[in-house]
Amino acid sequence: MRAVQITSLDGPSAVTVADVPDPVRGDDQVLVEVRAAGVSFPDLLQTRGQYQIQPPMPFVPGVEAAGIVRESPEGSAHQPGDRVMAFGMLGGMAELLAVPDATTFALPESLSFEQGAAFPMNYHTAHFSLVRRGRLEAGESVLVHGAAGGVGTASIQVAKGLGARVLAVVSSDDKAAVARDAGADVVLRSDRPWKDEAREATDGRGVDIVMDPVGGDRFTDSIRALAPEGRVLVVGFAGGSIPEVRVNRLLLSNTAVVGCAWGGFLFHDQTLVPDTAAALGPLIRDGSLAPPIGAALPLDEVAEALRLIDEREATGKVVLTVP
Repeated sequence: MRAVQITSLDGPSAVTVADVPDPVRGDDQVLVEVRAAGVSFPDLLQTRGQYQIQPPMPFVPGVEAAGIVRESPEGSAHQPGDRVMAFGMLGGMAELLAVPDATTFALPESLSFEQGAAFPMNYHTAHFSLVRRGRLEAGESVLVHGAAGGVGTASIQVAKGLGARVLAVVSSDDKAAVARDAGADVVLRSDRPWKDEAREATDGRGVDIVMDPVGGDRFTDSIRALAPEGRVLVVGFAGGSIPEVRVNRLLLSNTAVVGCAWGGFLFHDQTLVPDTAAALGPLIRDGSLAPPIGAALPLDEVAEALRLIDEREATGKVVLTVP
């Protein structure tokens, strides 16, 4: 089969596509004929050896994919010919993917293969962060940084689907349009006094939750933008730098900073994946969740797909299509 390979740690431009052996399905795995594969920030980090999961080279990256079941284990809910979306730790950027049955889900007819490849990681991360870690309640306000990206648009849609009011922070007019299309109620620009504008938009109270996959120098203002008992959810550091917290700010304002490492938590709670999938199902069916696809590129253009993420040009989800 043809597959993306990481053969060196020299960044996106060094990633190649090659013929490699077909994967062998394990007893608890589904073999999927991939139609689309998601491209994520962890994939980018792996091209430079900067991710916590870094297998020996060469290896096939790709956390999530969507396609058609070719083989499945006895007793599986997924039968040959079924449309599915799935995630594993590796292997998605290929023509075939062997992935655990437990992390494979039916792909609703309302979602395309490209949207299916955009769904598992971002939407599970958004739900875990907002609900499990952020304790989001209907009627609360959520401010989303990086709101035009994959995690950002997923967070907007999940928060809206759960009854929140969403404020989105973006860096350009084009990204503002993406955030509005995803459902944001208020769109703010990161190059303007967004903290003050967020307070104005909440009648001076501040926001209940800040969803932050960006980090960097906006972190202190995120804390300042919180309402009493508000929570900043630390999801990642796409901005490059890891901020530090002056805890006296948390003390004086009765606020909290909450870590949200969805991937790491999977090893601690085996019920997380099926429970989250069950919670997201109704939101797909009622139309709340529909991943926006910013770019769908052929498998051979993987370097360009990774570059879009690396240079923060991506909006929505970037995916690779597999013939």
